[in-house]
Amino acid sequence: MEIQVAKRLQHTEEYYFSKKLREIDEMNKAGDQVINLGIGSPDLPPHPEVVKVLSEQAALSNTHGYQNYKGAPALRQAMADWYARYYAVNLDANTEILPLIGSKEGIVHICMTYLQEGDEVLIPNPGYPAYTSAVRITGATPVPYILTQENNWLVDFEALEQLNLSKVKMMWINYPHMPTGALANKEFFEKVIAFGQKYNILICHDNPYSFILNDSPKSIMAIEGAKEVAIELNSLSKSSNMAGWRVGMLVANETRIGEILRFKSNMDSGMFLPLQLAAAKALSLDKSWYTQLNEEYAQRRKKVFEIMDLLNCQYDLNQVGLFVWAKVPSNYKDSYELSDKILYDAKVFITPGGIFGSAGEKFIRISLCANKDTLEKAITRIKEIFR
Repeated sequence: MEIQVAKRLQHTEEYYFSKKLREIDEMNKAGDQVINLGIGSPDLPPHPEVVKVLSEQAALSNTHGYQNYKGAPALRQAMADWYARYYAVNLDANTEILPLIGSKEGIVHICMTYLQEGDEVLIPNPGYPAYTSAVRITGATPVPYILTQENNWLVDFEALEQLNLSKVKMMWINYPHMPTGALANKEFFEKVIAFGQKYNILICHDNPYSFILNDSPKSIMAIEGAKEVAIELNSLSKSSNMAGWRVGMLVANETRIGEILRFKSNMDSGMFLPLQLAAAKALSLDKSWYTQLNEEYAQRRKKVFEIMDLLNCQYDLNQVGLFVWAKVPSNYKDSYELSDKILYDAKVFITPGGIFGSAGEKFIRISLCANKDTLEKAITRIKEIFR
């Protein structure tokens, strides 16, 4: 008996990494011991105090029941305090913050709340593939906008204004940008807000990388008028080494929080309370936590630059975030050719930039989520094939 998948899934392919990790798993079973420099899953632990709170709270008898759909008040207050301390953004903890089971689910919640067939959504190219997938699941149409190295991977608003924007309901942006590591300044965010207001487009800013190798974290919510036209997603995955804990947040005005909650409350029943209280502890850490984290990432980035030099790839020394993005030499057809050569010949997996869109096809991306010894091993293996 054959049951067809729903139309909403017929253009949604399995995530590239899901397929590639299966292939790498088979290579490892055959004895290859592949070094994976592809995925941005932090390998460092959270702060010991965070783990301690989780352990202590989980040992109590009264912390195991269903939780409020809007999250524990202590967590929302910690999120509000964190935004005030690091982004200079004042938020009402009761009405303008919605804790999430990871910010990735927030992408789907936002799309499912506001989009339907006939709507169009501006999606960055290159950009995080989950934006396109989430839009397609709703039946809406993704409209890619090209980001270029020449424009420092920032949005070209003049080019956007040449498009027919009459059906565009939403725009996804993401700075610090993944995969390119590009930074946006206050002036850029002001332009985005003005663009959203002019064309009645909901601006969705995905902001999980702002603390990684970046001395000046920024939030779009610090811009005047942002709460009227923008939503921001944020996460503890990268900045607190809590990727597997699945803790994120959605920041918006009270009306939008209520609208999104109408969808989200039908999808889950809240987060485990000890996990929420541990996340609140993570958000209360002082700046020395981020400084220490970034000292380690800075050392790793030097090793990754060495790898890029071995591959004759060109890169921007000023990029930030959890990855290094670089242009492949012209003697390779595209990023997939170089990535596969390194995987099959050196047994090192590096992400081809083409998975982030056509504008990334001539680039590769290396994660900083591997320790210096592992990166040194990768350097040794790559030297062997590029001698």
